[in-house]
Amino acid sequence: MKLRNRFCLLTLLIICFTFVACKTNTTEQAEVLVATSKLEKPSFSSDSAYSFIEQQIDFGARIPNTPAQKKCADYLSNKLKQYGAEVIVQTTKLPIYNGQIVPCYNIIGSFNPTIKRRLLLCAHWDTRPFSDRADKNQSTPNLGVDDGASGVAVLLEIARQLQIKPSEIGIDIIFFDVEDYGPPASEEAKYSGRDFYALGTQYWCKNPHIANYSASNGILLDMVGARNATFTFEGVSMQYAPEFMKQVWNNAASLGHGKYFIKRVTQPIIDDHYYINTLTTTPTIDIIYRTLETESGFAKHWHTHDDTIDNIDKNTLQAVGETVLATLYNY
Repeated sequence: MKLRNRFCLLTLLIICFTFVACKTNTTEQAEVLVATSKLEKPSFSSDSAYSFIEQQIDFGARIPNTPAQKKCADYLSNKLKQYGAEVIVQTTKLPIYNGQIVPCYNIIGSFNPTIKRRLLLCAHWDTRPFSDRADKNQSTPNLGVDDGASGVAVLLEIARQLQIKPSEIGIDIIFFDVEDYGPPASEEAKYSGRDFYALGTQYWCKNPHIANYSASNGILLDMVGARNATFTFEGVSMQYAPEFMKQVWNNAASLGHGKYFIKRVTQPIIDDHYYINTLTTTPTIDIIYRTLETESGFAKHWHTHDDTIDNIDKNTLQAVGETVLATLYNY
């Protein structure tokens, strides 16, 4: 998704960020975490996660209403079943910004479905139909390797590990569709203030796969595979689930991944977690690559043809995967 920085955010979020940013502008000031004992590193294979990225991009761009969409949906559903999850594929049709109706497949895999205490893990799996942040060929799609496939790959490897070492709590993994089909950058002003991103997530929030579904917390993974990626205290996450976010960052530090999980507050963004937080009762954080080096705050390859496998670093995948697994195993 991610035209978020230039969206008109709700007044409440702006007020929240202003308050937080004024109090935690520097890394030193944001150092509010309580030290934890060193965690045992869980088993996570970045080689396996990397392979899951390759298998997704072999389908091509996973754009709604294309053959690649259906092929990848079947692949993701079958993988979750293979790893022991109870799978529901939520199928619907949704109108995008230009009035076109496209199919949507939200893929939900549940582990320990009868346990009441649950943790939600999610990522979007579709790819943007434009490369509207590129210098040329903006109307053509990109493969969405970091922006989409990386988060899905980490969650598939977590699902594989949960089959080997089950969790004591309930885990729901959701792959959201039609997340990145907002209007191209050249037309964004025309659609300002309207919710045309995260359409699959919005649909699930209003039509959960189980009536009255709720998890204790949620973790969204978005752009989590790039070399030297940094993940910050994103503003919406800090508004709705600050203590949980701090605990996850504590876990990362305990595992030796502090250089990726930076203790710095950054501005709120509109991503899947925004709708989960505002439309459901599950406080959800966003682990997403944020940087001060670009105007957008996202990686240079965001929404360009440079979002390729060459950007992916197994060390980053390892850091994110171990952190999320350690969090659920110690939740």
